[in-house]
Amino acid sequence: MTLPRSDVEGTDPRALHARIAADLRDEIMSGALPPGGKLPSTAQLKIRFDASNATIQKAVQLLKDEGLAVGRAGAAVTVRENRQRTVRPAGSLAPAAAGAAYPWLAEAAGPRSVGLSHLLAVEEVPAVGDTAAALGLPEGSPAVCRRQLISIDGEPAELVSSYYPLDIARGTALALSRRIRGGTPGLLSELGFPPRSSVDRISARVATQEQYAALRLPGDLPVLRTLRTVYGDGGRPIEVTVMVKAGHLYELQYEFAPES
Repeated sequence: MTLPRSDVEGTDPRALHARIAADLRDEIMSGALPPGGKLPSTAQLKIRFDASNATIQKAVQLLKDEGLAVGRAGAAVTVRENRQRTVRPAGSLAPAAAGAAYPWLAEAAGPRSVGLSHLLAVEEVPAVGDTAAALGLPEGSPAVCRRQLISIDGEPAELVSSYYPLDIARGTALALSRRIRGGTPGLLSELGFPPRSSVDRISARVATQEQYAALRLPGDLPVLRTLRTVYGDGGRPIEVTVMVKAGHLYELQYEFAPES
């Protein structure tokens, strides 16, 4: 939607091809250009944006680099199938059934993809900033951190760092450098700290160097950062997880019911 000029303050200083790509990206992400459908032709885009062939081609190439569009020179460019993913965070909180994949991994991958997690590190680290605050620990207090990289169909999808108070994690499987069968919700319950509720704080940010490299981002695009605090009995924080995913490939779906 284009707002009347009187309702818009300032101008967009980006190069024309970046502005064109931004508008088309929004249409792909919102479904106005549906998966499997064709992008408008170069001729149509030239008229719409009053741009040259070269500028249109640069804009479309950005979308290809981002994995949102596919096509080759001389052929129609289409919106990539199954690329934009909707994740329901509530579906990732329950313990896994026997022999089943981690719920958060299955939720991220969806029914037609294969999700895998790669354990990067398990170590004691200082809890700082919002992580320390969420755990209710003094700044710099040690916590056990489990870091993983989730991939979907062989592509990096999410960088995950989970933090646990030492009195919960030390001497348990949480502190070992190996995957936890069935996921951490079930293990926390076995340890006497069953998850009772969680709170997500979500922000859009510019990727750090580590996030940019780990997620193989194609350009200066935002990431979605979720800070999830899981509470146990008595409202005690038992787990804090930072999840970072590419902002142009994912959306989060939350469901609410009116309070009675």
